[in-house]
Order: sequence, then structure tokens, then C-alpha cells
Amino acid sequence: MELREVAVNELTFGVYISKLDRPWTETPFVFQGFVLKSDKQLDVLKKLCKSVFVDPEKEERRDVAKVTAEDIAKIRGTTVYKEAASVEVELPKAHSAYSQTTTVVKELSRAIEIGNAIDSQRSHEAAAQITESVVRNPDAMALLIKLQEKSGETLSRAVGISVMMTIFGRFLQLPADRIQILGMLGLLQDVGKLKLPGDLAARGPANDAEAELYRTHVNHSVRILSDTPVLPPELPGLASLHHERFDGSGYPRGLRGDAIAISGLIAGIVDTFDTLTAPRPFGEHLSPANALSQIYKERGKRFHPALVEQFIQCVGVFPVGSVVELNSGEVAVVIAQNMVRRMQPRIMIVRDASGNPMVPYKMLDLMKEPKCRPDEPYRILRSLEYDTVKIDPRELFL
Repeated sequence: MELREVAVNELTFGVYISKLDRPWTETPFVFQGFVLKSDKQLDVLKKLCKSVFVDPEKEERRDVAKVTAEDIAKIRGTTVYKEAASVEVELPKAHSAYSQTTTVVKELSRAIEIGNAIDSQRSHEAAAQITESVVRNPDAMALLIKLQEKSGETLSRAVGISVMMTIFGRFLQLPADRIQILGMLGLLQDVGKLKLPGDLAARGPANDAEAELYRTHVNHSVRILSDTPVLPPELPGLASLHHERFDGSGYPRGLRGDAIAISGLIAGIVDTFDTLTAPRPFGEHLSPANALSQIYKERGKRFHPALVEQFIQCVGVFPVGSVVELNSGEVAVVIAQNMVRRMQPRIMIVRDASGNPMVPYKMLDLMKEPKCRPDEPYRILRSLEYDTVKIDPRELFL
């Protein structure tokens, strides 16, 4: 088989380097041919070569996407959380925490825009309220966030990302203080976008020059957080990681694998999921199921494989807030997960089989197998796009 020329910045671990674009004697490599296994080897190649020639027949392949029980154990904690309130009871409290956090984020925005320091105490309080609500019942906050109309702006997204990171931290059974750090990270990791010119942060880059400018928001965030007293000391460093990727393809430093803290890897997955699913003025958005499918395809590549599998379990087959079609022809919204039977969540029917609004909404727990016909229990046929029906969360339990 012929050798294949590969640019050094496109190399992956496991390939067999058979030839360089310069003499072996001009390099520190002892053997004239080796399997690429370490960052140290890769760093040397990046310094000395632009491209190398690999031998596909000698490639040492490893299924980096394969997840073992040991992989899962490394990322999970041991704190056990029990549901302390139902969705109906927790939703008003979640709404209060959400509203106050949104106010805090707006205050932070104004402070940054006029060059003032961030109020770290207010940030702590906001993250604490979100954490407390999520610990009591994660489904309430998840439902509230999903049903809120999102504009796609940085500030409105910040609260949603904070909530999702907090929910994921609870699912991973991390200690409450770690969960609160994740909540603060979600709120503040993108504050640097407020330093970008014009509407670049809202619309995204349109060309290479804008992409380069857009990426500077990470450094802006790190500087702003570093200059803010009383914040957790690790926060600026963690904020620098949410655009790094497991395979080294991210920015600003191109870190890979274990060089990225778990909190940074979590932030990257959640930020991507939110970007894919959040409605925005420009461009389309995906259903949660389709977004999870895209992220799953990138496991072991852009995203940590074990964290991807855990995130999918956390979000669920039918995520809270999903709009679904039932075998009765009715349309419902998922309001709570069932961790034992993921295909049988709690739902709220909002449209009858003819498409008319259901008044009042009909609540069902599919795990109890309620009947839609004498001999047939309710079941979910498929997910629908959220825009299929218009539902105001304030009509629920608020």
C-alpha cells in the first residue's frame, strides 16, 4: 500500500509515521519510523515538519469512542441526590431563581459595557439559587428553560447554559460546591463576547477575519474574570476551556484529552448542545434529539466519549420540554424524566387529536401505563419540532 501524505496539524494518535518531509537525521527521533502515541512526539513534529507520510497498513488503531466502566467511574462523583420536590411544587421556585439570575446577568452586562467590575457576590448568589433548585428537582428548571423563548443573544443563552451545566453536574453526582462552580462558569464563560464589536457575538463570524476576531472573546473573558475579586480562583482558567476540544481541534490553545479539565469538557458539550438547539434570529436550530445525534457522532473526536454518553443519558431520549406526538394522535410536552424507564416520562397533553388546544392541560405519567383506548396504553410515537406548538410556560404552574 502506498504511503499517504498528511499535514502535521491533521495527525491523529495511532498512525505509523514512515517518512518525514525532511531527513530523519535532522530530528531527535531515534527510529526511522514509529507509531504516534504521545503529545511530546506530536509537538516535535509540529516544530520540525509541515507534513509526514504515514503507512496505513501499520496503523495502530484504537477505538477512542469505546467507553468502559472505568472511564465512567473517572468522571462521576459519589454524591447521591434525591428528588425533594415535584415539578409542580418546584417550578415557581425555579421561575423565581431564573428571573433573579436573568436580572443579575443584565447587571453584569451593563457593568462590563461601561468598564466597571463584575459584582462577584451577585454572581455567587445567582449560581447558588440555580444549584439549589436543580438539586431539589432538575426537571423543573429544565422545563422552564426549554419553554422560554430564546432570542439567541449571549445574555439570554448564559442562563440556559448555566442551568444545563448544573443539571449535568447533578446527574454526574458531583459535590454541590462543584455543581455551583459549573453554574457560575455557565453564566460567565462568555462575558468576553460583550467586548466584541457590533453584532458579531449575536450573528457569528461570516469570514476568516471575523472568525479570528470572534475567538478573542475567550481571552476577554479570562481577563475580565481574572480582574474580578472574590470569584473562585479556578474560574478564569476554566472559562478558557469551553472551546477546547478533546481531539485538539479547539481554541485558543489547541489542548487535547486530559490536558482539558473535566469542567471544561463539560462546558464544551453543553455549549455545543445549546448552540445547536437554541432558536436564534439567523439560521435554523435542531431538535434536542438531532442535536444529541450530532454530538454523539463526535464522541472520541471533538468530545470526551464517556461524557458524551453520560450527557445523552442526562438529557434523555425525550428531553424535558420536548414536544411529542402520541399514539392517540394527541400532542404533549415532556415535563419530567423517568430515570427507570426513559421511554415513559411524565407528559402534559396540550393538543387533542384534531389539533385543538387541550383545556385544561391533561397530565399523564406514562410509567403507570394510562390507557388511550381500552386495550392500548399511551406511548410516544415521535418527537416534534418545538415550533410545532406554541406553549407559554406561565400557563403551567406559575
